[in-house]
Amino acid sequence: MNAETIRDVATAILVLVGALMCFAAGIGLLRFPDVLSRLHAATKPQIFGLMAITADVAINNFSVGTVTLVVAIVGFQALTAPMSAHLVARAAYDTQHLRTDLLIVDEMGPRRS
Repeated sequence: MNAETIRDVATAILVLVGALMCFAAGIGLLRFPDVLSRLHAATKPQIFGLMAITADVAINNFSVGTVTLVVAIVGFQALTAPMSAHLVARAAYDTQHLRTDLLIVDEMGPRRS
């Protein structure tokens, strides 16, 4: 196998993994019952899908600029997605837009002394 064939196989695998992760995130947003579950589905698979797609871009266009851009994209997305999900979850909790019957432990609930 030559280098171009290996790169094509890597591209097919990475794009397929990225597409499946993004598809799983979309299905989770539609199927999960409450805000907290949907936020989990929106952040984790989406980040992994983005990482697979950007890794494919870095493999096919290998240069210092491309790798730097890919690292910046993944880094910023990995930092901002969990923070924004946390803020949305906090707002959903504060406004009671969640299903408390699905919570196993409510660490923000009233404290019992």
